[in-house]
Amino acid sequence: MDQEQIIQQKLTSIFPAYGSPIKKLEAVDKTEKLFRTLTGSLAKQKSSWLSVNALSYEKNDFMTEPPVLVSKAGNVFPLWKMVLDFEMTWLKKRTKTVSILDYGAVGDGKKDCTKSFEKAISKGFRRVVIPPGEYIVRGIELPSHTELIGSGINQTVLILHQNAPKKTRLITNKHHLNGDHHIYIEGMSLDWNVKRLSSTEKTASGGTYSSGITLAQVTYAMIRNVNITDPGLHGVDVTATLYNYAGDGRRANGGSRYVWIDQIKTSGFGDDGITTHHSDYIFISNSYAHHPSGRSHKKGYSNSNGIEVDDGSQHVTLVNNHTAFCFGGIEIKAHETSSAASDIQIIGHLSEHDNRSYNFRHIGHHQGDDAYSKTAFGIRGTFLAACYPQLTELYTASTPRALVISAYQKVAIHHFFAVTKQEDRSDKIALSIQYRAGEVAIKEVRLKNYEQAIKSVRIGKETGRVYMD
Repeated sequence: MDQEQIIQQKLTSIFPAYGSPIKKLEAVDKTEKLFRTLTGSLAKQKSSWLSVNALSYEKNDFMTEPPVLVSKAGNVFPLWKMVLDFEMTWLKKRTKTVSILDYGAVGDGKKDCTKSFEKAISKGFRRVVIPPGEYIVRGIELPSHTELIGSGINQTVLILHQNAPKKTRLITNKHHLNGDHHIYIEGMSLDWNVKRLSSTEKTASGGTYSSGITLAQVTYAMIRNVNITDPGLHGVDVTATLYNYAGDGRRANGGSRYVWIDQIKTSGFGDDGITTHHSDYIFISNSYAHHPSGRSHKKGYSNSNGIEVDDGSQHVTLVNNHTAFCFGGIEIKAHETSSAASDIQIIGHLSEHDNRSYNFRHIGHHQGDDAYSKTAFGIRGTFLAACYPQLTELYTASTPRALVISAYQKVAIHHFFAVTKQEDRSDKIALSIQYRAGEVAIKEVRLKNYEQAIKSVRIGKETGRVYMD
């Protein structure tokens, strides 16, 4: 049974309707209708000198994409994926197939094969096939019109060289400043080789560095069936060339667009398993992110999430994913000096033993004298399961929660399940709608083993309209 089927089976055991394509479509439709009843309001934008900053631009597009499509077989996907499918078909017709072995690579786990990959990839228009074996590399850069195809996650392994700098990305696109397009990666395991660093040092160099796969300013890409072990920062990061902190209401120039991340398995990551920054039209499906190391942060203060939709990202769809033993299972957020992620759809997610199963927030735009968020807007969720939220050594001061919504406006969730350990504790909270969240509707909520809690659902005084049943 493959990863997609395993996640599907687990979610169906919690939500029987999830296993029926017809009932799944009906549930998505109900979420959409619920979403449309919400109005939402955001702080008005104010122009400033930052509007002439070439690295960023003012966000003024608060549109939401149509609801996801559900096929007769029960497959869920965003409408825009048809555009990506067309472009990837175009790519396959234009690449020449070569074997990495023809360029001197040896999969013995000893030889440095970096030059062989450079020659095989050349200037693009290549489908580079990697036979079974362990290949040592110092980082691989993919230009436009490139396919990198392994023989499967249990057969093809790329290992970062012992002497590679900490900032090395194991796989990335070649032209971060000018951007790349039409890139396909499939069928391999990536070992960032964290053992080459001392056991006490942080594993990331900052910025977009130190990840397993980084796509920066890439249009039209797929990453499928890849296992990523112990990346210093992120397992997969789909991003703009530079992270942008020019202020709430601004987004970075040079974001990525039209990227599908499917059947990824990642663990031991220093920060987040799968993440996206300042990018549009991102689809993450059938993936499993678990057991982060948190080593890119100070010990005990690691905001390491399984899947994170971060600063300025929009039109992001998450389908049939699984997270476990992370700080946040799914975190939708932004830093204080960046725009919040907006227009997110989640259909089918299983969070197990994460500290905060679902954490939707805009840091620094919560309460007191904080400014209201200008951008935290638009989340739709269907079939969300939070199983046994727990305390974590990753972030020792954080209390377990199944769902936290803070600062976000217009959030609709249909079919939410949370279960905690059966213990006589009165201070347990499952759902917390707090601070400046508003226009929140959660329908068909089931809570298990929260009977002893004094207040299993907490709604803060500062919130706007909240509807729940």
